[in-house]
Amino acid sequence: MSFVDLGVDKRIASQLSHIGISTPTDIQQQAIPVAIAGHDLLAQSKTGSGKTFAFLLPAITRLSKQKALSKRDPRALIITPTRELANQVYKQLTLIIAGTALKATKIVGGDNYNDQVKALRKDPQFVVATPGRLCDHLDDKNFYLEGLELLILDEADRVLELGFKEQIERINEAANHRLRQTLFFSATLEHAEVDALSRNLLNNPKRVTIDASTQEHKDITQKFYLADHLDHKIELLKAVTKQSNSGQQIIFTATREDTAKLSEILEESGFKTLALSGEMNQSKRNSIMDSFSRGHAQILVTTDVASRGLDLLNVSQVVNFDLPKQAEEYVHRIGRTGRAGFKGTALSFVSAKDWQSFKAIESYLSKRIGFSELDGLVGKFKGFKEKTETVKKTNTPKNAKKSSQHYKKSFKKPRKAKQVKAIPAPFDVDGVAPLKRSKLKEDE
Repeated sequence: MSFVDLGVDKRIASQLSHIGISTPTDIQQQAIPVAIAGHDLLAQSKTGSGKTFAFLLPAITRLSKQKALSKRDPRALIITPTRELANQVYKQLTLIIAGTALKATKIVGGDNYNDQVKALRKDPQFVVATPGRLCDHLDDKNFYLEGLELLILDEADRVLELGFKEQIERINEAANHRLRQTLFFSATLEHAEVDALSRNLLNNPKRVTIDASTQEHKDITQKFYLADHLDHKIELLKAVTKQSNSGQQIIFTATREDTAKLSEILEESGFKTLALSGEMNQSKRNSIMDSFSRGHAQILVTTDVASRGLDLLNVSQVVNFDLPKQAEEYVHRIGRTGRAGFKGTALSFVSAKDWQSFKAIESYLSKRIGFSELDGLVGKFKGFKEKTETVKKTNTPKNAKKSSQHYKKSFKKPRKAKQVKAIPAPFDVDGVAPLKRSKLKEDE
């Protein structure tokens, strides 16, 4: 089956073939016809399955063939949770619409605000944005969404997880055209919040699910290693990075301090390494990602800022130096490898402080996970045993005697009530002297 068979415009399909894409993936085969038909869509598929083109191609096809509802308002708005994902989507979008009359702009935090105002005044048909900065422009009336034809949320669960619910509702209210079409795309949709939001934003949506996030990724080999402490993790990291013979590697860690520290350690081991964290300014983050994507470095050490949406086909190994707090994030992290049919390896280190996260991942994937070992680096930590309730047997006289002794020790003998001494005369029980009764005459 070709993209043209799915309803994609021939010019767009030709552009895809020029960049080496000719066969649609499973999610593309199922989602594109539904979206082109004009239905609202709730789509779920694992990372690396081609979700981005699954919503970009029907959007480009619609805007190429149909008349605009408004001459000035954007026609398609694509919302992403992070700047990095917005950059990735924008890059792929501009690649496909090159040579057409369609224009696109990117609106994300960290970029120059005034430059964004100028770009919006040029009336682009496509806007790729993060929710916070987009709402800033809406509040300042730099553009309007009354004529929006297509609202697309990529990684909808992550958008909500980062606290953008209020902004999404604001965008939904502004984009109030009755003919608006809405598409939800994500690797994970098993969230009550996502379900509630989809009911407000989507109108009788069609649902497409290809490989739920909890299903095992067949192209990724996953291994877990127990670690005693930080130094043990570092030795494991040195060993596994040296074992990876080809391709690039991404190391995920918990804090920005660790990204810098591990980057220095790996540099000393002979690897060209880059460090990335969310606290960097946007220009610096873009520069690092561009350098890594061009193959200028072998290893990228990062926090979860790079866990979603980055289409890096040359990444052969992902290492979780620290496990993520959210089990769903584990799926997105390892999804940076094994993309587009390539094979990949995902390794995770589990110390005592990672144990709770490890058990959450086991629960999320609904399977028991075993541990691998490296020669000379086997630690003492073996995990924590699950607490089980034990019931004492009471059917033997011996146990009954112990039980009796136990209760004797447990309960104190009740104290005896204090006896109150009677109050002697001439006082009555209230402690008041009784009145003397005078003798009657008869008694005399």
